Amino acid sequence: MAIPLAGLAGCGVQSPLAPAGEQARGIASLFWLMIGVCGLMYLLVLVFLSLGLWRSWRRGRQNAEPAVMPADRGLNRTLLVWVVLVVIGLTVLITASFLVDRGIGQARARKALEVRVTGHQWWWRIQYRDPGTGAWIETANELHLPVGQTTRVTLASADVVHSFWVPNVAQKLDVVPGLRNVVDLTPIRIGWFRGQCAEFCGVQHAHMAFDVKIESKAAFDRWLGNQAKPAAPAGDETAARGLRILSAGSCGSCHTIRGTTAVGKAGPDLTHFATRRSIAAGTLPMSRGAVQGWIVQPQAIKPGTMMPPTPLAPADADAVSRYLTGLQ
Repeated sequence: MAIPLAGLAGCGVQSPLAPAGEQARGIASLFWLMIGVCGLMYLLVLVFLSLGLWRSWRRGRQNAEPAVMPADRGLNRTLLVWVVLVVIGLTVLITASFLVDRGIGQARARKALEVRVTGHQWWWRIQYRDPGTGAWIETANELHLPVGQTTRVTLASADVVHSFWVPNVAQKLDVVPGLRNVVDLTPIRIGWFRGQCAEFCGVQHAHMAFDVKIESKAAFDRWLGNQAKPAAPAGDETAARGLRILSAGSCGSCHTIRGTTAVGKAGPDLTHFATRRSIAAGTLPMSRGAVQGWIVQPQAIKPGTMMPPTPLAPADADAVSRYLTGLQ
C-alpha cells in the first residue's frame, strides 16, 4: 500500500506556530499572548485553590471553625482584585485580537499578485494572472508565492464546501459553492510548506493537500514565465508514443496540455506536470512509477477519486508516464 506524501509532512511545514507569512505571524503572536494571559490566570487559580485547601486542612486538624465571615473585608478586597485582573486580561486579549485583525485586513489595500484557486473533489485548480499580459496561467496542486509580496487569492468551489488553509502563511478561509472568498498571503521567508483542505469534503478529504513554495521574486518570475509556455516537444520516440496514446485516449478529453490536442478541462492542467513535486493533490511523490500506477489504477491509490482507471498495456503505460514526467 502506498504511503501518502501528505502523511509524511512534518509539523514544521504545516504549523501555524512556525509562521512564514505576515498574516500567520500575527495569528501566532496572538496565540502566544492568549497562552500567557490564560496560563497566568490558571496558575493564580491553582495557587489560591492550594492555599484554600491547605487552610482547610489546617483548621480540620485544629478542630477550628472557619475564620472568614460573609462581611470579611479581606475577602471583599480579594474578590475585587480578581475582578480587576479578569477585566484587564480580557481587555488585553480583545485589544490584541482587534489589532491582529486590522493588520491582516490592511493587506487588502496593497497592490497584489492575483491568483484564483478552485476546489474540486479532491484537488486544487490554480490560476495566475500574468502581470505583463493579463492572461491567466493554469496549473494545479502547487502554489508558488514570491517572498515579500502580497498575493491575493480568490477562492471558489466546483462542487462542495472546501476550506483553504496554509497554516504557516495565513488564516484559513472556507471555499463555498456559488461564492467568491478572498484571502491575502504575504510570505516573509523562503521555503516549502504544505496547504490543506480543512473542511471535510468527502472520502478523500485527507488527501486534498497542495505544496506551497515561497521563493524570491526573481525565481518566481522565472517559474511563472516557464508556466506560460506551451508544453515542450517529446524528448524521444517512447515519449512521443506516450503523447499519441494520451491524445487519442480518454486522458486528452479530461486534461489540457497546451501545445497539443489535449484540451480537456475536467481534470488538472498537465502542461508542466513534471515541475510539481507531488501528484494526486499531495498523495504521491512525483516519479515515473507513481505516475504509471496512478494512470492505470487511481482507485487503488485514492479510492473514490473522480479519475477513472485507464486500461493500458504495461509498455503503453510506461510510454505515457515517460512523456508526462518529461513535461518540464
